[in-house]
Amino acid sequence: MDNKVRVAVVGLGFGGEFVPIYQAYEKTECVAVCRRNEEELNKFADAHGVEKRYTDYDELLKDPDIDAVHINTDLLSHYTFVEKALKAGKHVASTVPMGMTVEECENICKLEKETGKVYMLMETSIYTREFLYFKSLYEKGDIGRLQFLRGSHQQNMSLPGWPSYWYGMPPMHYPTHAIAPLSEILRKPIKTVRCIGSGRIREEYVGKYNSPFAAESVQLTFADSDVAGEVTRTLFDTIRQYRESFDFYGSKESFEWEQCVGEGPVLYTGIEGAEHIHVPDTDYMLPDSIKKFSLKNQIEDQDHVSFIQGDGHGGSHPHMIREFIDAILEGRPAHVNSVVAANWNVAGILAHESAMRGGEIIEMPDFTQF
Repeated sequence: MDNKVRVAVVGLGFGGEFVPIYQAYEKTECVAVCRRNEEELNKFADAHGVEKRYTDYDELLKDPDIDAVHINTDLLSHYTFVEKALKAGKHVASTVPMGMTVEECENICKLEKETGKVYMLMETSIYTREFLYFKSLYEKGDIGRLQFLRGSHQQNMSLPGWPSYWYGMPPMHYPTHAIAPLSEILRKPIKTVRCIGSGRIREEYVGKYNSPFAAESVQLTFADSDVAGEVTRTLFDTIRQYRESFDFYGSKESFEWEQCVGEGPVLYTGIEGAEHIHVPDTDYMLPDSIKKFSLKNQIEDQDHVSFIQGDGHGGSHPHMIREFIDAILEGRPAHVNSVVAANWNVAGILAHESAMRGGEIIEMPDFTQF
């Protein structure tokens, strides 16, 4: 690799935002892009000056000039694309979720170990400006002892236009944006889940996944910790402005996500102190070559729904790329390696199973304990 990782980006919708970062970063080259639609592929590649273009993912994996692939395809294909890449000897970054079943997540864990290649789940929530701000307060001791954690990811996808596989999906089958910050701030794996379902989505949605719930709310316990957490997810027929959030409560200070977009989060201090705060950008934490990509005004496709609703993913993209590439070059597991990713994903899958069983407590499997 000559201390420079050659990356192929697969999936150029939301995934196209990563190409300029790989091109700017001195430790990487974006040597290829992949998209099924050849016309759109060429249009994107021409605009970004990428010479190698693939409509066939299997052909891309045969290219010896590619060290790593970054997968941004539809969520049902993530497991298959990751499995093929690891078996082909490529390092892999993948957008969420890791997989749609417990078995898929376990198999990726096995493959990462067997191949010795880096797998990283590109979970945006733990690299956002909000999370990194709170983490800095916590590490300085300002928060004191953490006492309770709450996460939520509420999104109304009832309108037409989404890929068909979304409609009727159990809310907790897309869990990591809400679950990851809770586990990450403790840096402890989830140990048990207990979930209840609430409400009912429209009948034409229910049958696809045999899942009736409009909302799912899970209680989490963590290994070797007296701190508990709660996560709420909604996807359909539940009205709320988009919210992808965490609330963290400590003995000295507490942090709550903004209620409405633009209000700013609230920092609670003392007994009754409270103030809306401005969370700073995180460009200062990054190498000069990619620091600008943590700023919202650097997003190329400002109209993409994932950025309109996700607030630009909190400036997380260059942080994730830096960690993925550093892990490869340093010969170590990524921070969100397969075991960590499996913990966060399987917690959601088993949470839905718990809800379908009326709130039964379910232990997390051993392979998810990092």
